[in-house]
Amino acid sequence: MFDRDRWQEILYTLRKNKIRTFLTAFGVFWGIFMLVVMLGAGKGLYNGVFYGMGDFALNSLFIWAERTSVPYKGFPRGRYWNFTNEDTQALLDNIKEIEVLAPRINARGGRAEISREKRSDFFRIVGDTPEYFKIDPVRMHEGRFINRKDLKEKRKVVIIGKKARDVLFEPYEDPIGEYLKIQGVYFEVIGVFSSKRAPNRGGDYQNEIIFMPFTTLQKTYNFGNVIGYYSVLARRGVPVSQVEDKMKTFLARRHKVSPDDNLAFGSANVEENIKNVSNLFTGISLLSWFVGTLTLIAGVIGISNIMLVIVKERTKEIGIQRAIGATPMNIISQIILESVFLTTIAGYIGLLLATGIVELVGFFLRKAQVESFFFRNPEVDFKVATLALLILIFSGALAGLIPARRAVKIKPIDALHSEI
Repeated sequence: MFDRDRWQEILYTLRKNKIRTFLTAFGVFWGIFMLVVMLGAGKGLYNGVFYGMGDFALNSLFIWAERTSVPYKGFPRGRYWNFTNEDTQALLDNIKEIEVLAPRINARGGRAEISREKRSDFFRIVGDTPEYFKIDPVRMHEGRFINRKDLKEKRKVVIIGKKARDVLFEPYEDPIGEYLKIQGVYFEVIGVFSSKRAPNRGGDYQNEIIFMPFTTLQKTYNFGNVIGYYSVLARRGVPVSQVEDKMKTFLARRHKVSPDDNLAFGSANVEENIKNVSNLFTGISLLSWFVGTLTLIAGVIGISNIMLVIVKERTKEIGIQRAIGATPMNIISQIILESVFLTTIAGYIGLLLATGIVELVGFFLRKAQVESFFFRNPEVDFKVATLALLILIFSGALAGLIPARRAVKIKPIDALHSEI
C-alpha cells in the first residue's frame, strides 16, 4: 500500500544534502553506465566481425594436399601429390559424417584473360560442382547454376560474377546465351550471379569470379583427374574437426602418406575459426560484466556507507519512532526503501543514458553508411537491460541491509539521550 508520509520523508532526506546524494548516486550511475556501454560496444565488435558472411555454411572446411615432409613406404620427403577424382566417391562411401563434398580447382595462374568482342579483362576462373553452392550460396540474377549434366557432358558453359558482367557487357545487353573467349576457347554464358557476402568480407572478390563446370576446367587446362581442393560440409551435429581428422587419415592411407606427416595437408576449418572468435567475444563480454559489476559494487558500498551516516544522523528520530510503536520491520523497510530508491533512480538514469548513447552511435554509423571491418551496429540486448535492472534492485536492497540492521539495534532510551 502506498504510504505518502514515508515517501515524503525519503525525498526530504535526499534533498536535505543534495551534494552528498548526488555523489553517492553517481557511483551506481557510473557502474551501470560503463557496463551497458561496454556490452554495447562488444556487440558492435561482434556484429562487425561476423557481418556480411552471407549464407556461408559455418560447419564447413577446406582441405588440400601439400608436399610431404616425412619419407614413407619408399617415397622421399618433399613429394608432390594430389587428390584425384577417384577420391571423391571413396570419401563419400567411407566417411558418413560428410553432408556435402565439393571438389574444386582453380585455373592455372589464378586469373586468365577473358574477352568478348572488343572488351577484355583478367578474371579468376574456378571449376566447381553444384554442391559447392550449398556451402557458399550466391545470388543468381539471370540464368541458372551449373548442373550435373554440365559436369557429365563437360559443357563449355560459365556463370559470371556481377563485376565480370559489368566489364564485358553493356547494361542493356542480355549476357545469357552470349559467348566469352577463354584460353582461345569459346564458352557460353548461362548465368549471372552476385555474392551474398559484404564487400569487405570477400564479396568484391567473389563478384569477379567466373565459374565453369569442374570437369570442363580439368579438360580445358589439362589437369587430368587432379582435384585442387575439397570444400566440405559436415552433417548436422557433427564437429567439422572430426570430419577433418577422418579425411586426412583416409586420404593419407590412399596416397601412401605417412600418418605422422602433419604438413602433408593444408586445411581451413571454418567452424573452428568461428568458435575461436566467438570465444574471444565471450571473454570480452565476461570482462565487461566483471569491470561493470566491480564499478557497481563500489557504488553500492558508497550508498551503504552513506546510509550508515544517515542512520547515525537520525538516531534520535528512529528512537522516537520505536518509542511510539514502530516495529523493527517498519524501520528496516524504511531504510531499505530509501537505499533501493536512490540506487534504482541513479542506475536507471545510467541505463537509459548508456542505451541512448549506444543506439545513437549505431544510428550515425548507419546514416553515414560506414562499412567498418571491425565495428557495426552496436546494440543493447533487451535481456541485458532487464538483468541490469534486476541487479539495480538487488544492489539497492543489499546497500540498505547493513544500515537497516544497525537501525533496529538502536534502543529507544539510548536514542532519546543521543546528542545527534
